[in-house]
Amino acid sequence: MNEQETRTNLILPALHEAGWGIIDGSRIREEFPISKGRLIGNGKRSMPDKADYVLQYRNRNLAVIEAKSDEKYYTEGVGQAKDYAQRLQVRFTYSSNGLQTYAIDLQEGSEGDVTSYPSPDK
Repeated sequence: MNEQETRTNLILPALHEAGWGIIDGSRIREEFPISKGRLIGNGKRSMPDKADYVLQYRNRNLAVIEAKSDEKYYTEGVGQAKDYAQRLQVRFTYSSNGLQTYAIDLQEGSEGDVTSYPSPDK
């Protein structure tokens, strides 16, 4: 599967299973803009950076998820996920290929494999 298929067929169902987008007040924001893009001249900008997913609960950004194709190693997006989480000032970030997921708590400094996403109210 390519990255978009992995997101649609594997990651999004796992998020719904955890209650994201189902529990009142929770939202899954896809292609969430991180920046406006670099100025390249003549008032134009490059393509903006976008997180694959940002999880929101009660209008607060809580987590960033960086998705990769199921054919790639699941931690391949860790650096990008950490960068986006820091730029959004979000505590939790995940990198996933839909088959495996790596979680990082930037506040506690802990990280490792997880088998599911936490529910919005946890």
